Amino acid sequence: MPINKIFTFWPKTQALALGLLSVAILPPYYFLPLSLVCFSGLYLLLWCNPKKSQSFGIGYWFGFGHFSLGLSWAANALLIDAETYGWLYPIAIAAAGLFFGLFIALPAVLSAFFKSPWAKLLAFSGLWGLSEWLRSFILTGFPWNLLGSALTFDPQYFQTVSIYGTYGLSMMLLLWSMLPGIWFLSGKKSKICTLGLFVILPILICGYGYARIHHLSPQFATPGLTVRMVQPSIAQDQKWDMAALEDNFAQHIKLGAAAGLDKVDFVIWGETASPFPLDMDSRHREQILASIPPHGYLITGLVRVQTSPYGQLLPYNSMLIINKQGEIENYYDKAHLVPFGEYIPLRRFLPEWIKPLTNTVANFEAGPGPRTLQIGSYPPFGVLICYEIIFPAEITNHHQRPEWLINLTNDAWYGDSAGPRQHLISARLRAVEEGLSIVRVANSGISAGIDPLGRIIGQIPLNHRQILDIQLPSKLSTNTFYGHHGNLVSLFLIIFGISLAIYLSTRKL
Repeated sequence: MPINKIFTFWPKTQALALGLLSVAILPPYYFLPLSLVCFSGLYLLLWCNPKKSQSFGIGYWFGFGHFSLGLSWAANALLIDAETYGWLYPIAIAAAGLFFGLFIALPAVLSAFFKSPWAKLLAFSGLWGLSEWLRSFILTGFPWNLLGSALTFDPQYFQTVSIYGTYGLSMMLLLWSMLPGIWFLSGKKSKICTLGLFVILPILICGYGYARIHHLSPQFATPGLTVRMVQPSIAQDQKWDMAALEDNFAQHIKLGAAAGLDKVDFVIWGETASPFPLDMDSRHREQILASIPPHGYLITGLVRVQTSPYGQLLPYNSMLIINKQGEIENYYDKAHLVPFGEYIPLRRFLPEWIKPLTNTVANFEAGPGPRTLQIGSYPPFGVLICYEIIFPAEITNHHQRPEWLINLTNDAWYGDSAGPRQHLISARLRAVEEGLSIVRVANSGISAGIDPLGRIIGQIPLNHRQILDIQLPSKLSTNTFYGHHGNLVSLFLIIFGISLAIYLSTRKL
């Protein structure tokens, strides 16, 4: 059957099915061969249905399937208080597809302006990368499930993000995955070029990764400071139960105070690990001293409250650093808040009964942004709370660059799903992009130490109650190219690809 007949038969239904299947490409599934089916199929659907209205519909329904299923784990947070929010579960899944589908429809409809096979391929790949970048800041941004994350099954395959970031890697993977589609449309000579690019592109990406890892690994032979990750694995429905607060707090202290504490520099608890405001609660601050190393510090997440000049209580999702004497050395306030989770957008226009899922009496306040903290003679570090780690090029203070990073989170909201695993992958990508070690501590997991090459030093499995002491490697001797230039590198690659597509269109190739 001719290709035109296949791909003009119910094209939107085909696009929806391919979008749903494409979720299996992403972590933790990594069924990468399916990317050739999904994205070559999408390319052929766009080619065989060239009208702009058709392209928009095909892109939108592909995006609806991709995001509604790919982000369905996030709706698990609504089931923690199912009596109140459970009815929203199917609505939230559908809403994710309806909104984020637009980010695939945009490159699809714009690629309809490109009439030659190679021009359309380059244009769509570049515009996809651009749409991922736009998704990182529109309506505060949510750059989850970037396509490049599908290559994180092996550190060799994602070392190139140290050059052009994850947006650039997404563009490369998409271009490679659509090559079989263009092969069907090509003449004999073009087929040879297509096959050559199909073989060479993964060899270059993997070859660079192999060389980089083997060249830089000796830099990490000397261990640096020692951190203790504390993962109590407290169920979300118990975390803020008034009857369980003291016991939850005691579990953190007991785990943190386990044998070997004298060899540890930092004991680290997760996001909102302390249910008590330790900056004001001296009694509970006294209790945690047993969990603090003799010559080190405790780092814990908590809700910090300040009073405004008008007497209003302002809650912050924060982190405190506490020394052995019980003194607060420094703090960090989360800057990138979760819409509907930690604040309600356009709050003043909505009914009072609508509250954030975190059940605060008001919106959380946002901190000023990334900070680099210097504690004693230890290497300076940055702190990221929860999903702040998913934003490429936005995780460090560019005026005072840290030497390592801490990510505190609480993924108990999402249960045993893809969410916590994909959250860990985001941290691994940021480690390679910035060339920094990252310590990720989660209430229920997955807690992990990550070296600057994105390799796992040690981790605590999901839903395990455990501690883990790890020795962090030293930082890279030089900043990464991406760490120095940020998303300018990705945007240059995207603009180059689109410009080349425009050139090929004028040449009618």
